[in-house]
Amino acid sequence: MNSSWKKKASAFLACQGVSLFGSSITSFALVWYITLKTGSGKWFAALMICSYIPQMLISFVSGSWADRFSKKMLIIASDGSIAVFTLALALVVPFLSTDRELFPLILIIAALRSFCTGIQMPAVNSVIPLLVPKDSLMRFNGINAAVQSVVQFASPAAAGAVLSFSSLYVALFIDVVTAAIGIGIFIFIKIPRTSADTDNGNEAAAGTGSSSGSRSAFAGMKQGLTYARKNSFIGILLLCYGLFIFLSCPVGFQCALYTSRTFGDTYWYLTAVEIVGFAGMALGGIVIGAWGGFKNRVVTLLTGLASFGLLTVGMGITPSFIVYLALMLILGIALTMIQTATTTLIQERTSDDMQGRIFGFQSIMYSGCLSLGMAVFGPLADAVSMRILIVVTGALLVLLGTAAGKSLLHK
Repeated sequence: MNSSWKKKASAFLACQGVSLFGSSITSFALVWYITLKTGSGKWFAALMICSYIPQMLISFVSGSWADRFSKKMLIIASDGSIAVFTLALALVVPFLSTDRELFPLILIIAALRSFCTGIQMPAVNSVIPLLVPKDSLMRFNGINAAVQSVVQFASPAAAGAVLSFSSLYVALFIDVVTAAIGIGIFIFIKIPRTSADTDNGNEAAAGTGSSSGSRSAFAGMKQGLTYARKNSFIGILLLCYGLFIFLSCPVGFQCALYTSRTFGDTYWYLTAVEIVGFAGMALGGIVIGAWGGFKNRVVTLLTGLASFGLLTVGMGITPSFIVYLALMLILGIALTMIQTATTTLIQERTSDDMQGRIFGFQSIMYSGCLSLGMAVFGPLADAVSMRILIVVTGALLVLLGTAAGKSLLHK
């Protein structure tokens, strides 16, 4: 693979970044619109369920599709479908007389967007190793993480500005425009075909590409599960990733609640936490992109896990908001190390014809363990001090890093 891979990879990064930016603006706009208009925890919870559960469910088979069919067409079709669903909602909005008529439609569109995202993500992650040489995967994934963090950092502000000075209608159209730009760029990027693509293309031409038997999506999922079970490194890695997502819920996904209860319920505090968290992840991506991590990817993962756990304990103990913010910044760096190392290890340790399925399982672990974590730690946060929850989960994360080290370093 010659140096031309950098141009292809950069173009791919650009088109995905543009599309992600528009989708993030629209997602934030939908969440804030329902939250501000209803002030209801039930509506907010319903939107979160519609935004995550469909993605998790479709990931059971979408990973198999990424291995069986053209990854490029799956990405274009799913990204384009998200834009079409969003456009449909935008066109309906002017004809609705009340918000109560709009809210159920928002939930339906959120579910459809989540469904398409679940198809898109395994394909996107399995395309990267086809464009980037193995010795550059860690750096590229770090740069990709930095781009995503910058997008996540800018999206809330952009969504807030759009809703403040314009309307939900405009926020929806932004996603349509950015999707068109992203797809327009991606169309001209040549993605190398794998043997699986060729085999399934031949099946389709011969009329034998049915969904029954061993070629079905569910059969493909079973093959992926068998692969993960036999490839103990991948199985343990996915399990560790799921446990990490579950245990990180109190310090990560409930940080706004912890901040308001511990340091003060002010807009400045909540904004500062969000900004510093995303800034830390962006900085972590830049560091990994420049450094490339340790030569042994597992060491990078374990260092991130141990650091994340220790920092979590520190954040639960400190009485100072400034110290809390400083630890949050470093926590963002550790989080990027974990995410980047996990993605890179899957790309390096999984055969080409199984990567879509394994990334599908990673998506399931993320969505499933996040939902489970919120279901467990949400009620616990009302019954137990959040300081205790954060310190205990931080200690468990350190233990997870230790256990993962003993398992993964010898595989």
